[in-house]
Amino acid sequence: MTALLPSLLAALLYLAASTHQGIAFKRRQTPNQRLLGGLGLLALLAQSTALQQQLLGGNGLTLDFFNAASLIAASVIGITLLANLRMPVSNLFLLLFPLGALTTLLAQWAPTGTSQPINEQGGILAHILLSITAYGLLTLAVFQSLLLLIQDHQLKHKHPSGLIRNFPPLQTMESLLFSFLLAGWLLLSLSLISGWIYVDNLFGQHLAHKTVLSCFAWVVFAVLLWGRHQLGWRGHTAIRWTLAGFLLLMLAYFGSKLVREFILHI
Repeated sequence: MTALLPSLLAALLYLAASTHQGIAFKRRQTPNQRLLGGLGLLALLAQSTALQQQLLGGNGLTLDFFNAASLIAASVIGITLLANLRMPVSNLFLLLFPLGALTTLLAQWAPTGTSQPINEQGGILAHILLSITAYGLLTLAVFQSLLLLIQDHQLKHKHPSGLIRNFPPLQTMESLLFSFLLAGWLLLSLSLISGWIYVDNLFGQHLAHKTVLSCFAWVVFAVLLWGRHQLGWRGHTAIRWTLAGFLLLMLAYFGSKLVREFILHI
């Protein structure tokens, strides 16, 4: 079985869910949560099936640039689908489902880089899993901060759109943001610790910038969480720090993969 059919199916299901949600918001209605969650779950299963074919080759785990992007998107969507059972996070699907469609199509058709298959077991795979989950949670924090920014802007200008009318209260949105940040920061901490333990020469030629930028991102998120607890940081201050930390983290991972696979070809 090739990854083509499940990739196309996943993209179509994601786009169908996004269309339903977008139409409901435009009409200032609440989307059908069962339909939205059902379409999202089916799309995630199709994307996961495609990823199984793309990642698991005969020579090991093929985690090149676009496969990694699709894997992280799938993990983010999976976490959000689970969180949506207990928390009001369905508005995040407005950003996540198009991201899922885009990444699954890119993983299928975009040019393949020069990433080498990963054959390591145990600790290295645990490090990779922790990293991907941490990136996923911090991606959720970024998307939540962007929705919070839109909500705050429209409420201040007293022009709430159909989108904003479906959002939880501002205080709830901020609480969700810091919940994602704390969980992501804790997993990022475990990821860095596992890297120190299991990765040989963490400051080697191909890993130094990734390690340094990841540590800087860890510090940014740590300062933000401290500022929230000690100084009551919120609003635009919290959003700016969130975006800064996420930018560093994405440069650490995707920036390094982009340069190595498509520019240096190593």
